[in-house]
Amino acid sequence: MNSDLMIGKLVRLAAFNLEVDAEIVARWSRDTEYHRLADDDPAYPRSVKKTREWLERDSDRAFGFAVRTLSDDRLIGDIGVWIESWAHAEGWVGIGLGEREYWGNGYGTDAMRLILRFAFDELNLQRVSLGVYAYNSRAIRSYEKAGFRREGLVRGDCLRDGQHWDSVFMGILREEWEAMNNTRGAQGPHLVGECSRDQ
Repeated sequence: MNSDLMIGKLVRLAAFNLEVDAEIVARWSRDTEYHRLADDDPAYPRSVKKTREWLERDSDRAFGFAVRTLSDDRLIGDIGVWIESWAHAEGWVGIGLGEREYWGNGYGTDAMRLILRFAFDELNLQRVSLGVYAYNSRAIRSYEKAGFRREGLVRGDCLRDGQHWDSVFMGILREEWEAMNNTRGAQGPHLVGECSRDQ
């Protein structure tokens, strides 16, 4: 049995402390570069009240976490996995690091590795997918380090400052994650099914 699956090398995944964290996350929404890296909605500041409502959302298909540093327990981002299909054991992940000094230093990759462990070990998913804009090369490198592979793109579907950018779609299968982490032998076999469907 692994040690605490919510603790990585640099960060841990935790529940949000709504009394304190909503104000921090609302502050991130005022950083338009952060917003544009994470979302295709228009960048706009979110109030503390709206941020708190967003953090309190509840669903049996969405699992969201605060990303906190191990060194000083600072809230630096959020990450989550939501279930596209329980029947097909398929989920999607999203991540955002709102504190700029932690960009490009391995914190996002560590958090992504943790959410994949949660997705495959706890939720028993077979595949995890994500979408990222082509201009976010730092995130693409991070996702590749965590084991994601590029699977396709939608050409020119994102307009930023008068320029159209591609959306890149990436995915990782359970067996690929297990091979990277040598988990199959340690945790026993998993039921893995195959299915195909038109997109």
